[in-house]
Amino acid sequence: MLLLAAAWCCFTPTALHASGDAAIRAAVERTFLPLMRQHDVPGMAVGVTVNGRQHIFYYGTADKAAGKPVNADTLFEIGSVSKMFTATFAAYAQAQGKLWLADHPSRFMPELRGAAIDNATILNLGTYTAGGLPLHFPNTIKTNADMTAFLQKWKAAVPPGTRRDYSNPSAGLLGHLTALAMGGDFTALMQDDLLPKLGIAGCFIRVPETQIPHYASGYRDNNPVRMGKAVFADEAFGLKCNAAGLLRFVEANMQPEKLDPAMRRAVEQTQVGYFKVGGMVQGLGWEQYPWPVALKRLTAGNSLDMALKPQIARPIDPPLRPAQPALFNKTGSTRGFGTYVAFVPQKNIGIVMLANRAFSTPARVEAAHAVLEALAPR
Repeated sequence: MLLLAAAWCCFTPTALHASGDAAIRAAVERTFLPLMRQHDVPGMAVGVTVNGRQHIFYYGTADKAAGKPVNADTLFEIGSVSKMFTATFAAYAQAQGKLWLADHPSRFMPELRGAAIDNATILNLGTYTAGGLPLHFPNTIKTNADMTAFLQKWKAAVPPGTRRDYSNPSAGLLGHLTALAMGGDFTALMQDDLLPKLGIAGCFIRVPETQIPHYASGYRDNNPVRMGKAVFADEAFGLKCNAAGLLRFVEANMQPEKLDPAMRRAVEQTQVGYFKVGGMVQGLGWEQYPWPVALKRLTAGNSLDMALKPQIARPIDPPLRPAQPALFNKTGSTRGFGTYVAFVPQKNIGIVMLANRAFSTPARVEAAHAVLEALAPR
């Protein structure tokens, strides 16, 4: 009984958003607290937005050695959820006339002219349909010069637009080309331009010195760990966010009409469906499903097979925004962190989950789906 009590103590909420009501808190805690115990997750933040109001709940420990609790300031690595920001950045560049989704890489990297990658478009990079780019660069790729040489020699496995191969280099090249089109450094443009225009505070690629004390330790095999440096890390999986910052991104996606015109067009562009891939629709970053969606279909779309194996991609012609209620989602992981984001704009509800352990993706999806099912009217 003492051991049980000790286990339970770690999952008492350390803070609750003042606007959190009993129904939302109950829906979150009956799904996420058992999940934390089952997967030995040290700390977690869960944010729910309902009808424009944020409800954020904080659990457990951000740093086990220091005994720091997770709170409103805690920064988590959000992994591949960063790709949604990169996709928005590319769509924003198009809204300003700096690039077009139909452009080819050599417009901004002339050194790629004639290479197989130049047969792909900006859109192919943002939808992972460039022709078979790998999940990761080989370990030998250490610099941008190495990256360029790799892309010059890369051979496509299939024609662009026919197969989805989930790929960090694909999303990374999307961000890199967008920064070249915008005439600046990707990280600076993201932090100093895109995030403020989205109304987001609390998200960083390069964590400022003043925020370092709030940067959680991730855990892998019970050892503290954070992401390292890699080519295209910033573009593909580099953001660190607190729960309110990531939830604000969800709200911007749910109500783009509140943004300035160019940013509104950018956000709306990321929600257009371009390819049918299994039971989901692949957009410019976001993956979407009709709402309500069966849990089996949602977990299949977020499975290891979807991430690690090639999938047939069937073009949607013409590309369309969903004509019925739709759920948009994305998972993200680094070595020590796990994230999940999902929202249904037509129901004015969204959820973010940030944890300092990269635990089971199906478990994250199932828990978030249960909360949305409990709170979103059909």
